[in-house]
Amino acid sequence: MLQRLRHAEIMRRVRLSGATSVSDLASQLGVSPSTIRRDLEVLDRDGTLRRVRGGALILDGEVNVDADADRPFAEVAEVDEQDKEAVAVRAAELVQDGDVVLLDIGTTTMRLARRLRGRRVTVVTSSLAVLDVLRSDPEVELLLLGGALRRPYHSLVGVLTEAALSQVVADRVFLGASGVRPDGQLVDTTLAEVPLKRAMIAAAGQVVLLVDRHKFPGTGALRVCGPDDIDVIVTNEGADEATLRNCAAAGAEILLT
Repeated sequence: MLQRLRHAEIMRRVRLSGATSVSDLASQLGVSPSTIRRDLEVLDRDGTLRRVRGGALILDGEVNVDADADRPFAEVAEVDEQDKEAVAVRAAELVQDGDVVLLDIGTTTMRLARRLRGRRVTVVTSSLAVLDVLRSDPEVELLLLGGALRRPYHSLVGVLTEAALSQVVADRVFLGASGVRPDGQLVDTTLAEVPLKRAMIAAAGQVVLLVDRHKFPGTGALRVCGPDDIDVIVTNEGADEATLRNCAAAGAEILLT
């Protein structure tokens, strides 16, 4: 990961939680603790955050429960690309011809959409990134949920989107999230997206969570659902084992790439 992208990701995570540790950041970003320490020293010198022993604190007044709100979609897409692609490839294997699938917003579901090109499936989504991938494919029946445009993250949100979801009956939903807590709770950072994720869960016969290994245990201020609401988790080798065990104990099937 490029240094500027790593710094942006560090700031996103610190703004979300208010404080974080070197070890957590190293695990989540897939780099060494020494690299994280150097990054924190640079960010501290810049006055972006406060470096403390073992980690970092956000500066007063900087905590943000919607930490992705101003972060460009293209920038998010470049983070952990290989892990996201591996998850998308494995997830595509779960889709059968004739399925009706709900695709959540996010960069991993966008990658999954690419894997569904040429397939005889129905895709329902509030993601404009998924729309861009599939709009010209004559094989895929594409249903776009309406709503208010959330420009930075290429998605539609709000009561119109929720109302449209109430009319949907899908075979499965492929859901994204900001993180999975150690007890298996699914969490997110974006207030506007949480009710949509819950509505997607309610509209689908099977709930498939797509999260790369860096989101275990993960962070997020807003609860989406419990581990008992998730049927399948697709993630990478190296995801936190204790968190995965808790999810499996609640009934989720774990698929590792």
